[in-house]
Amino acid sequence: MNAMSNVERETSSGALTIGDLAERTGVSTGTLRMWETRYGFPVPQRRASGHRRYDEQVVDLVRDVVRRREQGVRLEVAIDQAQQAVRVDEPDDDVQSIFGRLRDTHPQLQPQRLTKSTLLGLSWAIEDEFAVRSVRAHVFGAFQREEHFDSALDRWTDLAATTTSTWAFADFAPEVASTTMPRRVSLSTGHPMRREWAVVCDGPDLPVAMTALELPGQRRVADRDRIFEAVWTVDPVAVREASRVCAKVAVGARVHGARDLVRELSEPARTGEVDLNRVTSLFNRVVGYVDGAGHRRA
Repeated sequence: MNAMSNVERETSSGALTIGDLAERTGVSTGTLRMWETRYGFPVPQRRASGHRRYDEQVVDLVRDVVRRREQGVRLEVAIDQAQQAVRVDEPDDDVQSIFGRLRDTHPQLQPQRLTKSTLLGLSWAIEDEFAVRSVRAHVFGAFQREEHFDSALDRWTDLAATTTSTWAFADFAPEVASTTMPRRVSLSTGHPMRREWAVVCDGPDLPVAMTALELPGQRRVADRDRIFEAVWTVDPVAVREASRVCAKVAVGARVHGARDLVRELSEPARTGEVDLNRVTSLFNRVVGYVDGAGHRRA
C-alpha cells in the first residue's frame, strides 16, 4: 500500500511523542507531564489520529528552561522567560517595571529605604566604574523626568563613548527618541518606570543593577529628600532580567535598535565566579560616593 497511516505521517513530519521529547531534552516524561499540569508547558498538539505530539521548537524551549533552571531561576519564571525569548519582537505589557520584575523573580533581594541623594551616590559610582574601565556592556538608566536626565547628559554622553550601548528612560516627548547613543526612551503618562530610578549595566565582567521605586505621597518633599525602596545586585542572572525589562520597554516605545537588543539579551547570562577585585573596586567607589553625598547634604 502506498497510503501512510496517520501515525506514520505524523512521525515523518517531525512531530515528537512525549518520549521523544524526554529523550531529546533529558527531562523525564513524568516531569514533562507535571510541568504541563502545573504550568501549562510544554503544550502538545492534538493530531487527527487523537495522538498528542510536540513540534521541534518545543525541544529548544524545554532545553532553554533547563538551562535557566541550572542558573538558579525558579521553574515558573524559567518557563516564562523561555517562552518570552521566542516572542522577542513584541513588547510585553505585563513586564514594565525593573523593580517589580526583580522582586518577582529574585525575592531574596531585600529592599532598603534610601533617599534620592544616596541613590545618586550609588548611581554615579556604578556609572564611573564602567566609564573608567571602558567595558563592553549595555547600560540603562531610569531618570523619571527629562530634567533629571538633562543634568546627567554630559556624564551619559561620555559613558556612551565607552560602552556597547546606553539607554535613558524618562518622560521624554515621543519625538525626541534618538538614533544615536544614549538612546532616549519615552515613558508615557502612568508608565510604572516613571516612579523608578535605576542604573543597569549588563556586561560580561561586572554585571550590576540598582533599581529603586519612589514611595507615594512625596509631592511636597524636596527632590533629594525623596524616599525610595531600592535593591541592587551583581548576580548576572538578575542583571540580565533587569536589562530585558529595559529592552522590552524600549521596543514598546519604538526606539531604533531595541528589537535587536531584545534578541541579543534573550540569551542566558554568562555565569561563573564573580571577579572579586572588580566587586571590591565597585564597593569602594560606592562607599566613597555615598559618603560624599552625605557630606554635601550636611
